[in-house]
Amino acid sequence: MEREKILLVDDEPDILKVIRAYLEKSDYLVYEADTGRSALQLFDNLKPDLIVLDLMLPDMTGEEVCRRVRKTSTTPILMLTAKSSEDDKVGGLLIGADDYMTKPFSPRELSARVISLLRRSRIPAAEQPGTPLTFAGNCLSIDQERHEVRVKGELVSLTPIEFKLLELLAKHPKRVFSRNELVNLIQGDAFEGFERTIDVHVKNIRQKIGDDPKHPIFLATVFGIGYKFQVNPDE
Repeated sequence: MEREKILLVDDEPDILKVIRAYLEKSDYLVYEADTGRSALQLFDNLKPDLIVLDLMLPDMTGEEVCRRVRKTSTTPILMLTAKSSEDDKVGGLLIGADDYMTKPFSPRELSARVISLLRRSRIPAAEQPGTPLTFAGNCLSIDQERHEVRVKGELVSLTPIEFKLLELLAKHPKRVFSRNELVNLIQGDAFEGFERTIDVHVKNIRQKIGDDPKHPIFLATVFGIGYKFQVNPDE
């Protein structure tokens, strides 16, 4: 099996050294960048399987790097930052990050989160049914084998976390999931997140599939609890 590639983006040599050591123990190929421009160049050349991205870079912000990556790729992104407020975390998720860790952090926990994100971004096709889930007269199609979502035939780019969330809700139409349930089911035990992350991911999904939050066709808010998918699959 080909070794997975991780791109580390941080301008602090000591942090790069520690993270590299932990990830190499898990047999990943690790590449480093200490500026946003070099990170984007390496991303284009290497096509890494995951990016660990610091937000404070000398030439451009990590948020800008994330935005540029998200224009062309759904590669999982784990953000690192010294900012610890919930609004900062939500901001990172809104621009396309899959996970968020604040400094100082445990390298062991970071390694666990990397493993978790990569596992969720690659579900073996053998475990997936061959026929896509379709809804509302084939307006929305979820191809579990190819990890593709289409709206009225047009391909929609979702991050791995967004895809897993939409897929989970769609496979259990009308079942209400609490935010805490969704955090645990989608992001796993290694993720010590906060429930508002689910709200951010749902907001992103709604924007991408054209689901009006005031009058949703697919993703309905159950106030005080969480979310449900309210349309049954097409026969």
